[in-house]
Amino acid sequence: MGNRIAGLIIAGLLLGLLACDRAETRDDSSPLAASTTRSIPERVLSISDEIVEVRPQPNSHRNAYFGDLHVHTTYSFDAFSFGTTATPRDAYRYAKGETIQHPAGFDLKLREPLDFYAVTDHALFLGLAAAAADTSTEFSKLDVAESLHDLNAQDNKGVLSLLTRLATFQTFIPKVLGGLLDGSIDPEMTTQITKSAWSDIIDAAELFNEPGRFTTFVAYEYTSSTDDRGNLHRNVIFQDSDRLPAVPFSRFHSQNPEGLWDWMDGLREQGIESLAIPHNSNGSNGQMFKFVDWAGDPLDDDYAEQRLRNEPLVEITQIKGTSETHPSLSDTDEWANFEIMPYRVATTLPSEPAGSYVRDALRRGLSLEERRVVNPYKFGVIGSSDTHTGAISDDESNFSSKLGLLDSTPELRGSAPLPAWQSFVLGFAQSDLVAEIEGEDYIFAPTPTFGASGLAGVWAEENTRDAIYRGFRRKEVFATSGPRIRIRFFAGFDLDEALLADPDAISQAYRRGVSMGSDLAASGDRAPRLFAWALRDPLSAPLQRLQIVKGWATEEQTFERVYDIACSDGATPDPEDHRCPDNGARVDPSDCSYPKHISNAQLMALWRDPHFDPDQHAFYYARVLENPTCRWSTWDAIRKGVPPRPDLAATIQERAWSSPIWYVPGTDAVALR
Repeated sequence: MGNRIAGLIIAGLLLGLLACDRAETRDDSSPLAASTTRSIPERVLSISDEIVEVRPQPNSHRNAYFGDLHVHTTYSFDAFSFGTTATPRDAYRYAKGETIQHPAGFDLKLREPLDFYAVTDHALFLGLAAAAADTSTEFSKLDVAESLHDLNAQDNKGVLSLLTRLATFQTFIPKVLGGLLDGSIDPEMTTQITKSAWSDIIDAAELFNEPGRFTTFVAYEYTSSTDDRGNLHRNVIFQDSDRLPAVPFSRFHSQNPEGLWDWMDGLREQGIESLAIPHNSNGSNGQMFKFVDWAGDPLDDDYAEQRLRNEPLVEITQIKGTSETHPSLSDTDEWANFEIMPYRVATTLPSEPAGSYVRDALRRGLSLEERRVVNPYKFGVIGSSDTHTGAISDDESNFSSKLGLLDSTPELRGSAPLPAWQSFVLGFAQSDLVAEIEGEDYIFAPTPTFGASGLAGVWAEENTRDAIYRGFRRKEVFATSGPRIRIRFFAGFDLDEALLADPDAISQAYRRGVSMGSDLAASGDRAPRLFAWALRDPLSAPLQRLQIVKGWATEEQTFERVYDIACSDGATPDPEDHRCPDNGARVDPSDCSYPKHISNAQLMALWRDPHFDPDQHAFYYARVLENPTCRWSTWDAIRKGVPPRPDLAATIQERAWSSPIWYVPGTDAVALR
């Protein structure tokens, strides 16, 4: 009872004090003056002067940020057909380090959270597959939607379901297109579905954007191709979300990418800034980097300037193969045969290499400059995933591919033999789905040529939309095949050897040279010096070699050459063939282990081109290679207890690429000053 009375007395005193405070405030003509002049009881705790920085401070020397600008969720018609129910919100949760579910039911989680992410669902039929499957919608009542009803119900994930999903994926687009053309489908109905899905994508990006810590971009994929199935896909990334188009531009608006650029230019005039990033040029059948425009006319300055304005970047690597170069285009590059997907996208038709690879495009750009045409192929390079599960899969040792239920097991990915019953069912349903390789049946599809790739890297002052987007526009971007390798690249005429030991080297390089993505104007006959630096991913293999890839042009033709400029363990490149000696790094095929003491945590070099000609247009970019590690297909085989598939590479060398620097000779350099 005594405690209760004491409590009541204390409560009364506190109420009295509060009443006095309120009365004092009311009586004073200035509430602020009252609060500062009245007596304050002695404090029990002192007031701390410590300030918490909620947002990290910008870095003028720029930080490396890693992200993915190519992610599909349930709103993409193909992803939904593959069993994906992950929403844009799920995708962003995953990028920030949370666990989400694969369509097959297992957990997906990143080794490390990412710094930025963009959901890029197909504008073509955006949200329509999900609306068709949902039997409560008006769209689901149309005949075209019947095959999708309850497609992603929990009990609809067996082998027979895979065949149904393949058939659904292959027939849904032509059925909807036919319905729109013959009038049996109201275009306004599909437009409203697309608007609703697009609005949700925007809302999700806004919800998860956290300036200074995690960046989202409102984005989508423009999905087009030539009539012969040459891939012309682009991802469109918007700088801001204050004002956006109500409906994204799709192939329904124009099959020709030049129509997309016209639309983007029109938005830019209204203050809506965006850029487009071509991807899977490797599957374009020579169509992505041609010498003629859509109409077949030779490229001119107007075409080049519009393309440069709207497409400053290109995706050099992703799950559907790497598009740096091809052995038939770079026969002196021992590392050209890296994660080659030889097909046109979503087919098993061969893709023509010429006009389909990034290095070839860079060379074509130089040849256009020699003809006094503006170079349309001056782009920076990034990697991204093209995942269709909402979750990037960039880890060779834990690869889940991209097609949801369609490649959710080693057998369906083509890295392990098919069981006899599965081989029979798939082969009976579609005879060309199964291939015999050295006495074993494997799935026959592009999936075995897929790679656990890639990532977009950008050097930016801080992790915000504005800073990262400015990095995109500056082309100070790089790509990796998965590991978080950091790579920097500069060129200048006043860089010297002291740079390699200077703790302020990056500041000096920015001040006395140009960074990746830039032009370097000639300075008389002086040869520039190139400064390249790479830092390994501590969760991946050590670095083996740092290289410079050079391309140059004469009036008649273009050329290329690869130079090793820094080697592991302090070795030096051979002065004749410009190659590092073999460092002896090998992989144990029984368990994928590799020696961790061989090679370097970082490689750095200041290099002068021994074959420099001041009168030639040229480009240079840096490439860094890790020691060999197991490819994902080998990891699959080890876990299944079977030999690795004999026609697939057992190991790979993960790598990173900088964006190029272009040397501009003679009178052309005057315009840059």
